[in-house]
Amino acid sequence: MRMSWLFLVLVAAMLVPPACASRGTPPPRFPGAIRPPRPPSSGAATVVDTAVRLEGTPYRNGGTDTSGFDCSGFVQYVFAQHGVTLPRSVRDQFQAGLAVPRSALIPGDLVFFSTTARGASHVGIVVDAKDGTFVHAPSERGVVRVERLDADYWSKRYVGARRILF
Repeated sequence: MRMSWLFLVLVAAMLVPPACASRGTPPPRFPGAIRPPRPPSSGAATVVDTAVRLEGTPYRNGGTDTSGFDCSGFVQYVFAQHGVTLPRSVRDQFQAGLAVPRSALIPGDLVFFSTTARGASHVGIVVDAKDGTFVHAPSERGVVRVERLDADYWSKRYVGARRILF
């Protein structure tokens, strides 16, 4: 008796089309619905790992390799290690990918700051969005290091973020 009931349920399930099977168009969004944040891709985790492993590498103006990096050279180098080509300059990197609100940052996103000129003039890579950390090549007196987005200096100079890895 039990077997026949289970058999009927299985047959009925196969005959009823799935609720989301439509003509390939997504269902309309409900007003006020919030799309849950996307988790970082596995590529983002490896990009962040590569970037953090470079901590301590000296700053070098125009630097694009492990003998020394400037900020955009650092970002370009890290992403290139994972097959992602980025422009060389901060301003051009600020045009790459997809704009992301600060509240939706995930590891691997690029964060931009206005430091030496109007607009984006410095770039780093988000390490952990929950604790607000990013890794970057900060200045001629520094080395690649992890800092906090909410530090007074950086929070006042934040201009935006871009998502390169989708």
